[in-house]
Amino acid sequence: MVLIPADTALWQLDLFLLVNLGAIATIYMWCSRRVRALATGQWPWPRTLSFVAGIGLLAFAYVGPFGAWAHIMFWPHMAQHLVVMMLAAPFIVLGQPVRLAYLNLDERGRERLLSALRSPVMTFLTRPAVGWVLFASVLLGAHLSYVMNAAVRSHDLMEFVMRPLFLFAALIFYYPLLGDDLIGRRPKRSVAVVSLGLMMIPETVLGIVVHLSPVVLYAPYQVTAELFGFDALVDQKFAGALMWAIAMVLDGIWMMVAALEWWREQERISPD
Repeated sequence: MVLIPADTALWQLDLFLLVNLGAIATIYMWCSRRVRALATGQWPWPRTLSFVAGIGLLAFAYVGPFGAWAHIMFWPHMAQHLVVMMLAAPFIVLGQPVRLAYLNLDERGRERLLSALRSPVMTFLTRPAVGWVLFASVLLGAHLSYVMNAAVRSHDLMEFVMRPLFLFAALIFYYPLLGDDLIGRRPKRSVAVVSLGLMMIPETVLGIVVHLSPVVLYAPYQVTAELFGFDALVDQKFAGALMWAIAMVLDGIWMMVAALEWWREQERISPD
């Protein structure tokens, strides 16, 4: 089995995306240093490391090798989803960017931010059930044949609609479940553990359907398979296996993180 055709480019330089990701990481680090200058307390280095790791993973998925390979083979495209939705997004959430923004604002700005976090829209979006449905809908809906075929054929649709939607859905899902960032109403930690566990359902369904399909589901990858000389069905089965297996492992890791946060919370509130 040849995972990558020999004459495939190993890098796709997307300057637009790279500049924007670099700017976001730079602003975050500047704000974290400014917290000390404003005498509002220290900003823990693990948060900064987590946020920068999340941005780095986005670059790896979209600017690095997967960005080039995903135009030709389906399994790198599926790997992008795993990296962005199940690694980059939770790392960004654990970096607590909302809290960092709060600490860098003046009193009026903080009031506005808190008001926005308590607004009906944010209260609705940060409900675990809403985040779960959004994440699952984006993940499954994007892999409907006509949606995926259109996205693979259209650079603008993939770049400015699908990719932002994947990240947005993942951030909304993980934001109330992991870490201790500012939020209008945080769900119980037990709910967070259950929500993270239930996400295995749509991921497993997608992985099984893609892996066990007896036919190639997406026409553009059949075309590139004929051009580059690989088996499109084998490529598709490998992509399904990635989603099926790796997603469950990553979900298990984030469940353990949420369970650890739950345990620490119980320790703080329990009597001596």
